[in-house]
Amino acid sequence: MSLNVPIRSAVTRQRFRVLGVDPAVAGATGYGIVEFEGSGSRLLRFGALKLPQRATFAARLREIHELISALVEEFAPDAVAVESVFAALNVKTALRLAEMRGVVLLAAAQAQIPAHSYSPREIKSSVSGFGGASKQQMQQMVSSLLGLKEFPEPFDASDALAVALCHAYVSRARERIAAATSKRPPLLTENSLSRAVRVRVP
Repeated sequence: MSLNVPIRSAVTRQRFRVLGVDPAVAGATGYGIVEFEGSGSRLLRFGALKLPQRATFAARLREIHELISALVEEFAPDAVAVESVFAALNVKTALRLAEMRGVVLLAAAQAQIPAHSYSPREIKSSVSGFGGASKQQMQQMVSSLLGLKEFPEPFDASDALAVALCHAYVSRARERIAAATSKRPPLLTENSLSRAVRVRVP
């Protein structure tokens, strides 16, 4: 799912940044900013927002919105990527998670930055090659792909970095396909083929 805002192509620019977000109802909301240039990537910042248990849900929404807005203002990402609601969640948790995702998408829309959603399985498959990868495996893959000496912690933060990596890989794949198909010669129809081989007789 993508918000209807202008998309800045990664193909037409040499460098682009992605803010990945992993919202959570019970735990912390992870975030990570990764900069991509050519085939390389560079970690700019990661972390997790953990609020006190006594904090109201409204306060959590406000803090998440303020966090994403601040990150967007400081790092000016070209895209925001967020994990979608997991279908197996119970209704109450799913609704709350959807509201959390809503404030993330709102912050992106207010800054006129395109936002994209990916399912947990899409993220795991894109980053690790296995849709059922564990959090530990994802953490190891993220560390390896970003060339980190230590594993990014907590899991909420490494999950957010995985979301950012997923968006970069998916975007690049789509743009390569678009570039390849746009260079293909037009297909010859029956009429065009007959015109091409027709011989004029004086």
